[in-house]
Amino acid sequence: MEYRVFCLFAIALIVGSFSSANGQAALTQQQCNVLPVARVNCGASGITPQECFNRGCCFDNTISDAIWCFYAKPNDECLL
Repeated sequence: MEYRVFCLFAIALIVGSFSSANGQAALTQQQCNVLPVARVNCGASGITPQECFNRGCCFDNTISDAIWCFYAKPNDECLL
């Protein structure tokens, strides 16, 4: 039984490492919930979602005249 738990834990660690972007944890929906007028550009025009995520940024192309690849909101826990 312990061997099975160890294997599941190892698989979870491996899968978790693939879901990170440049060594950073994947961004949450809350972090990427940035008003269109408050978005700060994180990539060139025409950037793909994967290229954007690889930079550690958020991607949302649902608003045509807003920035699609943008920096996430800062984590409130880190603010003084």
